[in-house]
This record gives sequence, C-alpha cells and structure tokens, in this order.
Amino acid sequence: MIFRARRRPGHLGFFALFEHLDTTVDACKELRARGYRRLRAYAPLPEHELLEEGLAHRHSPVRVFTLAGALTGAATGFAFTAWTSMDWPLVTGGKPILSMPAYVVIAFELAILFGALSTVIGLFLNAGLPNFRPLVAYHPECSSGSFGVYVTVPPAQADDLRELLERHCPSELRVDPEGFDV
Repeated sequence: MIFRARRRPGHLGFFALFEHLDTTVDACKELRARGYRRLRAYAPLPEHELLEEGLAHRHSPVRVFTLAGALTGAATGFAFTAWTSMDWPLVTGGKPILSMPAYVVIAFELAILFGALSTVIGLFLNAGLPNFRPLVAYHPECSSGSFGVYVTVPPAQADDLRELLERHCPSELRVDPEGFDV
C-alpha cells in the first residue's frame, strides 16, 4: 500500500528500506518529531500502526462527504416531494396537501443514494485518483514483505536526514534527487 507525499523540485529524495514494521514506525515517528512532514511510506499490506502512529493519520475525511451527501439527499427528497405536491395538488378526503410522513420514504432513499455517491467521490478525491503522475520511488521489496520510507528534503538538511535514517538500521538507503524506479 502506498501513502503519498509529493516531491518538490530541487529537493533530495531519501528512500530507506526496512525489514520490520516496528523500525519503520519508529523511523516515521522520529522523522515527524524532527519536523519532516513530506514523507511517503510503503507497505506490502495496509498496516494501521504505520498509518496511525507512524504517519499520524487519525480519521478519514471521507465520512464528512458521506454525511454531507446524506443530508443533501434527505433535504432534496423532502423538497422534491413537497414541490410536487404543491405544483399538482390532489385534494382527496380533506387530507392536507403537504403530508410529511408520506415523504419520509423518498427522503430516506435519496439520503442513501446521495450518501453513497458522495462517499465514492470523497474516496476518489482524498486518494488523489486518478493519478496521472508516475510514482517518485518504487522498490519491489515493498510488495513482498519489506517496508519503505521516502522523504524529500532540501539539500541543506540531507546530512541530518541521512544520520537519522541510518540510526534505524535500514537494509537499504538510497539518495536520488529525481526519484527512482527499480
């Protein structure tokens, strides 16, 4: 799984390959504590520790899209049915023209529809899809059991970052200003 951070032109890219999740999380924590915010983590499968502890991602903003879509759908359902009843009134047996309990079913269905559609839209927007830019760094070991961290820094901070990453004993450490694809 890939978690993205964009590379700035003129910055150096450091890629560290780790064998264990714990060392990867520790390296990410120390990077964040030192003020490095532009990092990308690679994992062979989704790891909640890497997301929550290492990269400090807490809650997905997609749920806000779902709530906004559901509320919009419910409001649209009530508005549509009320407008239809007012535009073509059917007075039968002295019943009121606007009868809200009858409109709840339509409002509920539109809340589900709009909520689902806005969830998909929110998922695509937050995932950055479609991504037409190529990956900055990729290592095949990150798909078969190892973990990777890619950090971009200005050239002035390169030595400090190299020392920080080497303290966590990565199995491989690369420096490339342009990124790489093995």
